[in-house]
Amino acid sequence: MQRRHIATIALATTMVALPAASQQGKNPPTNLFIDVSTQSMAGMPDMGGMMGGLGGFMARRMGGADTSKPVYPTTRGTGGLTGQYLDIALHNALKPGVEAQDMIPGGLNLGKSLTLIPIEPTSPGQAGPTAGTVPDVEMKISEYWGCGATVRPGQPKVITIKVKGGTFNGQGAGKGRMQGMDVQTTGSLSKGLFAPDRDIDLKPGYVYWPNRRNGMQVPSGARLAGDHKMVGDGIPASMQFQVQEAADFMPKLALRSQGEMTDAIGLSWPTVDRARAYFITGMHMEVTGEHSYSMVTWSSSDVAGAGSDLHAYLSGTYVDKWLKQKVLLPASATSCTIPKGIFAGAPGNQGAMPGMLMMTAYGPESWITYPPKPTNPKEAWNPEWSVRLRAKSSTMSVLGLDLGNMQQMDNGDGQQQQPQKKPSMKGLLKGILGG
Repeated sequence: MQRRHIATIALATTMVALPAASQQGKNPPTNLFIDVSTQSMAGMPDMGGMMGGLGGFMARRMGGADTSKPVYPTTRGTGGLTGQYLDIALHNALKPGVEAQDMIPGGLNLGKSLTLIPIEPTSPGQAGPTAGTVPDVEMKISEYWGCGATVRPGQPKVITIKVKGGTFNGQGAGKGRMQGMDVQTTGSLSKGLFAPDRDIDLKPGYVYWPNRRNGMQVPSGARLAGDHKMVGDGIPASMQFQVQEAADFMPKLALRSQGEMTDAIGLSWPTVDRARAYFITGMHMEVTGEHSYSMVTWSSSDVAGAGSDLHAYLSGTYVDKWLKQKVLLPASATSCTIPKGIFAGAPGNQGAMPGMLMMTAYGPESWITYPPKPTNPKEAWNPEWSVRLRAKSSTMSVLGLDLGNMQQMDNGDGQQQQPQKKPSMKGLLKGILGG
């Protein structure tokens, strides 16, 4: 089963991206990586900070630790969260893993500085799965792609996977072993499209924000643009730079859908400032029997094999390449249609789940390197530091769910309108949190 179809099971490798300077054999010793993400859920108001507060409130009421503080990384997916998210990672080869501070502009509304700290050492857990029997499971996956009211010729691609269960011998964390399991497949899916993983994951030698000590929700309307200065033991004294408007938080995506699940579903959205391209994926699942499932996947790509992995940050090279190949929708696009009936499921099936959509607007990626590369190739050049800046905007939508008043609360441009009679979800959450 290709990994794009099982988003909850992923093995990621880390590839540290370096600026153009490094490709010429000049790798600055100090490299800063800044990601910003605007996340939303179609028809829902911006409640990112409030949801974090609700999590902390519930944890305290249950007698547990306050887990409401965001911790790196926060920008890589939607997951139903809403709001603005910021991730900062620093690797300083001069003093690896040493605490540093980003002196930030006032428009970020997070104080005067953000403190980056290393990851907390962890020890392997002792608990592990217990021994038991794994049931037989059958999964049918149907793959569709392309915008249009009707299903295109040659679709869907279908694969059926039958897993004959076996026994699991639990021997502690990470030491269990399956026995007697047999996997049979019929049919096939398209060869997947993937971009290199350039995310900066948690590992020794780096320092990060947000973190367990200094995790804070980015306030709505905060701006990253402005003057920044990195300070700390071993940080080059010259490491101060200006983030331009182009690298700031992007506007939220205002995705709208129209049509019943049995019909062609029309999707539309206003253009997003600074978006270079768009991409949409959809998924619908239903239970067809005991331990038997059927899943339908769809993407807005004209090319087969584009899946949820493409919702990651993409470099300009991949955006340009996939725009030409029509894997991504152009920045001028404002609509797309899901083919008729592909998410309808079996009539009357009570085990059908709502269809889910995810959409990404890819923003710019930029680099700052100091000192800048000289125009004369014969001139000596020893860059001291670099900064990589990435931006995107993502949204999720639930098909076939009447959001009612929730849609009235958000007109798509971040301005919330309250219903006149019924209390809003935002008001209810404020009441729970005491303000």
